[in-house]
Amino acid sequence: MDAPRIAIDAMGGDGGVATMLAGAALALAKSADLRFLIVGDEAVIRAELARHKALEAASRVSHAPDTISGDDKPSQAIRRAKTTSMGLAIAAVKEGDAGAAVSGGNTGALMAMAKLSLRTLPGIDRPALAAIMPTLGNNDVVMLDLGANTECDANNLVQFAVMGAAYSRIAMDIARPKTALLNIGTEALKGTDELKEAATLLRAHPTLPFAFVGNVEADHINRGTVDVVVSDGFSGNIALKAIEGTARFVTDLLRRSFLSSFRSKMGFLLSKPALHLLRVHLDPNNHNGAIFLGLNGIVVKSHGSADAKGVANAIEVAAKLVRDDLNRRIADDIAAYRAAAAEPVAAL
Repeated sequence: MDAPRIAIDAMGGDGGVATMLAGAALALAKSADLRFLIVGDEAVIRAELARHKALEAASRVSHAPDTISGDDKPSQAIRRAKTTSMGLAIAAVKEGDAGAAVSGGNTGALMAMAKLSLRTLPGIDRPALAAIMPTLGNNDVVMLDLGANTECDANNLVQFAVMGAAYSRIAMDIARPKTALLNIGTEALKGTDELKEAATLLRAHPTLPFAFVGNVEADHINRGTVDVVVSDGFSGNIALKAIEGTARFVTDLLRRSFLSSFRSKMGFLLSKPALHLLRVHLDPNNHNGAIFLGLNGIVVKSHGSADAKGVANAIEVAAKLVRDDLNRRIADDIAAYRAAAAEPVAAL
């Protein structure tokens, strides 16, 4: 296939143009066939591109006179979609000028503009925000929804399971990802009516290209026992923030402990190799790049505080999903589910 062209919202993210372009340059160094459409203030972009000659040769620049701030409401962002770097990056995907868009800007604005511009795939009612998280197992875990939909019915959860499993098959190269619903207990009788109904629907169709394994509790998300964790956006976002907060708490506690005495400092020197591995495993930049699954186009959200390494990872995620045709896989899997569900249970 043709080299993926990634539209970069250069004005998004805390580090601004310098960090976004440095990340693109790192991604290009790993995958020389990548091409970029860099959207934002043209004068600022070209001045920064002069520092990255290889990236400059692989890029086109599209001027956007306006930007979306972190304080802009989604409704405000939608009205300015045609003049902002975020809106024009998404438009490039819609028009086929780019295979995917990457932005580190306002999450709510990005979601609203992407959904309005790209619409959802056939059979998908709502897009979901998915991310890859580290585990103690051999593979990372895909978790969704992480905040796009605060309330979900059973059909939404089933669709999320199908989309998350398709993402896992590409990102983790797992033939039949073990997929579970986030719940307050593993027993089938636990949880809300929506969770129990979703579990019933998923159990009724074992031929789907993933293995539904029932419920999983929050303390097992990072154990590596499952490959995909499905949740409504409210619960998923709380779980994500709790996991991130705990990781920061542990690393800060270790740092404080090692600085508490001379003996502790000596212990730090002896433990430095192991602590380096821990830091690499927990570094959010190594797992940066959440995706809005279910849209008729690839849109990847980079964390606002991501450094160049994190931005590069988000770009690599976008490029891989374009190369492996994620949306076709999701559309095929949803169509297969709807066909199988037409007789035994109510269709989606």
